[in-house]
Amino acid sequence: MVPPELTIEAVPAISAIAADDWNGCANPSHEISRSDCSFEYNPFISHSFLSALENSGSALPRAGWAPRHLVARSGGQIVGVAPCYAKAHSRGEYVFDQGWAEAYEEAGGRYYPKLQVAVPFTPVTGPRLLVATTTNRTEIAAALAQGLTALCESLDCSSVHVTFAPESESRILAGCGFLLRCDQQFHWHNQGFASFDDFLAHLTSRHRKAIRRERREALRAGITIHWLTGADLTEEVWDAFFSFYMETGSRKWGRPYLTRAFFSLIGASMSRDVLLVMARRDQRWIAGAINFIGSNTLFGRNWGAIEHHPFLHFEICYYQAIEFAIAHGLKRIEAGAQGEHKIARGYVPETTWSAHFIRDPRLRRAIADYLRRERAAVAQFGQELAGFAPFRKAEPP
Repeated sequence: MVPPELTIEAVPAISAIAADDWNGCANPSHEISRSDCSFEYNPFISHSFLSALENSGSALPRAGWAPRHLVARSGGQIVGVAPCYAKAHSRGEYVFDQGWAEAYEEAGGRYYPKLQVAVPFTPVTGPRLLVATTTNRTEIAAALAQGLTALCESLDCSSVHVTFAPESESRILAGCGFLLRCDQQFHWHNQGFASFDDFLAHLTSRHRKAIRRERREALRAGITIHWLTGADLTEEVWDAFFSFYMETGSRKWGRPYLTRAFFSLIGASMSRDVLLVMARRDQRWIAGAINFIGSNTLFGRNWGAIEHHPFLHFEICYYQAIEFAIAHGLKRIEAGAQGEHKIARGYVPETTWSAHFIRDPRLRRAIADYLRRERAAVAQFGQELAGFAPFRKAEPP
């Protein structure tokens, strides 16, 4: 039951919520979050990031992402929020439910619209039921979960999907009738390494040699690597990176999700949270990867290139990320969805969680049975993958 002192409503744009109110639930102030290790600053759930998605036209109804952000108030004060979208498709989510949609529609049901509680186009872990600092956080999170199921009913949606949430949050959702799903990503963990060579020293000889060879080969054509953040993120740099993003994204997805305006907006509002790793050859930018910087985590996101050189992708996306994390004392790197090739480069399997509320009891029963079997398979596969980690046996990651 929603406590009587709490009210829940949905708003059609994040601009309807003051930045301070949203960030008071999503993240503490930027300066505190950089210095206080008792919690983690997550740039993707910040008002700036989500506003950039909406204001740039990247996540709006015409793209199939209609904002329906949930707001919990107590005594008129905002105490909880959840980034929520009504969706007409399943693209840009990275937790794949197209098979569910096809089966339901073949049986005469209507799967879309559905509600998606997520950061659009962003398969990184982080809280989704965002609650201000308070003694009754669990109660408010549960009220948000119940508000999501009520919104699902009122909009006549088939389902609610909360993706890449922490396990603890997923358990709260399970208590509110959501089905749990898990998958695997590959994350790098900093074991207090003093340098990249120190990291390599913890690997087997075969993997050390392979990584050193890849790094040499990646730069053999006279390529130089540059870390750009803050004031380095000029419009000229964004133009270059966007050309990489479009070229690679068009081949990978067919239709890249993010607009050029999105990158200018994050450059203006959160440049300290952005790291571009850019490659240069013959006085022009040829490739790059965008990363976002949390208080303890470097989040690897999009990569692209207009020239293709052996191992350059590994150098820019994985090895440079490790260099940066070590140099800045970050505890881990999340390198995005999929990619078993990351294991040989020191990234180990981690379980990710999502939670799903299905209105139709027949579809719910079928999905529940499927998820029981899928969770067992994912757990077994994760154990198998962990056996391929490149670390010396005496030095577990």
